[in-house]
Amino acid sequence: MQAPFDFKGKALISKLSRPVLLGLLTLALQSAWADAPTEPSLIGVDKISSGDTAWMLTSTALVLMMSIPGLALFYGGMVRKKNVLATLMQTFAITCMVTLLWWAIGYSWAFTPGSPFLGGASRAFFNGMTFIHDPNNKLSVSHLALTIPETVYAMFQLTFAAITPALIAGAFADRMKFSALLVFMAAWSLLVYSPIAHMVWEPTGWLSKAGVLDYAGGTVVHINAGVAGLASCLVLGKRLGYGREKMAPHNLTLTLIGASLLWVGWFGFNAGSAGAADGRAGMAMLVTQMATAAAALAWMTAEWVSRGKPSVLGIASGAVAGLVAITPASGFVGPTPAVIIGLIAGVICFIAATSLKHALGYDDSLDAFGVHGIGGIVGALLTGVFVSKEISGVEGSWLIQLKGVAVTVIYGFVASYVILKIIDKTIGLRVTEEQEREGLDISLHGESVE
Repeated sequence: MQAPFDFKGKALISKLSRPVLLGLLTLALQSAWADAPTEPSLIGVDKISSGDTAWMLTSTALVLMMSIPGLALFYGGMVRKKNVLATLMQTFAITCMVTLLWWAIGYSWAFTPGSPFLGGASRAFFNGMTFIHDPNNKLSVSHLALTIPETVYAMFQLTFAAITPALIAGAFADRMKFSALLVFMAAWSLLVYSPIAHMVWEPTGWLSKAGVLDYAGGTVVHINAGVAGLASCLVLGKRLGYGREKMAPHNLTLTLIGASLLWVGWFGFNAGSAGAADGRAGMAMLVTQMATAAAALAWMTAEWVSRGKPSVLGIASGAVAGLVAITPASGFVGPTPAVIIGLIAGVICFIAATSLKHALGYDDSLDAFGVHGIGGIVGALLTGVFVSKEISGVEGSWLIQLKGVAVTVIYGFVASYVILKIIDKTIGLRVTEEQEREGLDISLHGESVE
């Protein structure tokens, strides 16, 4: 029997130096990469995965559930009874408004190639997106999710775009005019959220090229919303009677139900960010559970030690802090680092939402900055510490992560502050003192909970 390689073949191979072989391998890989789309494109229907599509449809519904009813109930239970309907209304209205803005230009600015800071307009009004396969048996897909229809990917990302500004509202609860809220959230979604999403998640984005890791939204969603919340409560000022009058949550049952819905929905948030029903999605789901449980117990314990009693509000807030912190790391770390991230986030966010807030004197009504801003920063930095190449296929650095955090904090805070100041100088931001004392439910919406 003839050997697989004869003597002459062996001699020829031996003459090829290692650099030449590496060069040939590089050319082959470059050729393969060149075939991968770098912008939304049409592919054959046979290349669409029904399993991936089914999982992403489910994930999309889960993330939408995080906003309505999850976040609405979580925030609604924490405000005073006279403001509960106004708080629910804010989340609901933001979800509706951002949906149309995403269709008009938000998706295109965030997820199509363009400059390092903003995408193009090729998908404005979902232009060019096929909703059923064309006569050539093709469907449009995003270059970021090649096995699902682009309609599903755009809808999945829409749910992220909707919940992010809704998170901000927790910082200025009880005191912003509804008209001002709509203007601020519209401007913020287009001028802050879409650019940050593009910079971090779109391959041509500045921070993406720099190697910043954010699996599911630590910078794009949570730090971004948290610093905007901080800017909001600083520009608006404190609630009337803050520090003097009792402002206890009116219904912690609603808050715990809301937190529970957020927890369940977050599996779509993190595991759905795999863009496929695969092992990475499974790992993201597992570490999300681990970190959330660890953070909830860490916050509860810190509160128990410092205040003598563990509270329902504390354990619910701790769970959300863990969800926030694991978000940027969820596709990059294993279970043990996830537990460590959760424990650290639970304690640090407890300190930020209590001691730090009181020491600095700002009125972050529902701790949007203390939980989402600080939790996002903790998670983003620890992603660089614990990232596993075996799980993620990438390497990270906390210094690179620090760059992503710094850019998001500076741009998000400054842009939010400027938008708020412009609105304040034109239509005004804050309700009147009489409206605030009466409650926003009656004064702004003519309704109340009896």
